[in-house]
Amino acid sequence: MLSRWLTPTSAELDAAPHPAVVSPDAEAYVGGTGSVGVLLCHGFSGVTKSMMPWARHLESAGFRVSVPRLAGHGTSWQELNLTTWEDWYFGVREEFTALAAECDQVFLAGLSLGGALSLRLAEEFGAGVSGLVLVNPVINSTDPRMRILRQLKLIPSLGGIVNDIAKPGQDEGGYDRVPLRALYSAKIGWAAVKADLPKVTQPMLVYRSVVDHVGDPSSVKLIREQVRSADQSYIELTRSYHVATLDYDADEIFDGSVAFIQRLIRTKDDEHGSAQ
Repeated sequence: MLSRWLTPTSAELDAAPHPAVVSPDAEAYVGGTGSVGVLLCHGFSGVTKSMMPWARHLESAGFRVSVPRLAGHGTSWQELNLTTWEDWYFGVREEFTALAAECDQVFLAGLSLGGALSLRLAEEFGAGVSGLVLVNPVINSTDPRMRILRQLKLIPSLGGIVNDIAKPGQDEGGYDRVPLRALYSAKIGWAAVKADLPKVTQPMLVYRSVVDHVGDPSSVKLIREQVRSADQSYIELTRSYHVATLDYDADEIFDGSVAFIQRLIRTKDDEHGSAQ
């Protein structure tokens, strides 16, 4: 039943533009030449634009960065409705593998759904992930509408959740509609992430906006209670909304993530000592 519901109808296939044109704000980005890599994952219905200032800051600090475009994002919400959690995870997993092949260490940085994808990578790759920086991660929702998503299957979309930003003049470049089939698939992905949270043992830095109109506190509460990282820090952002990477507290996030990563970088002497 579930697989049939997640399979697009012919009408939905016809509604999605072919071929899909990717917005300039949504293009994937790879930059930097350092031996330490950072994979940055954007949020649901958002685009890479929301992560680019952070990526540039990390790159200027000497890190190699990769900002993949999640499948179905940056084109049309109709196309996003044709994709699933597995498509998004496959994309970030592929980029993680590429970074890991080129770098001595790889860190993960995720916003919203990107936080869930980052946690899933940490669950799968264990020590291959050196640390995580999560900004308003979403792996759960207490919104009562989430309980009836399958019943809403005749409605392809609802009003969008983009641009939850306190700072005036900011635009994350996301969709103005929420595709419900894709959102239901995200919910399935969250369940997998939540089931394996105890596998997360890597150092972790989590930023949470006190006022967030997209994600509720239940996600960070679950993460805090169930991950087994000995090194965990949680910082509240008082001036920013959900897309904090484009908001008033962005510099705090950027500088804090650089300091976090620099603290965890292994030197050749460290590796030599651990081998003895």
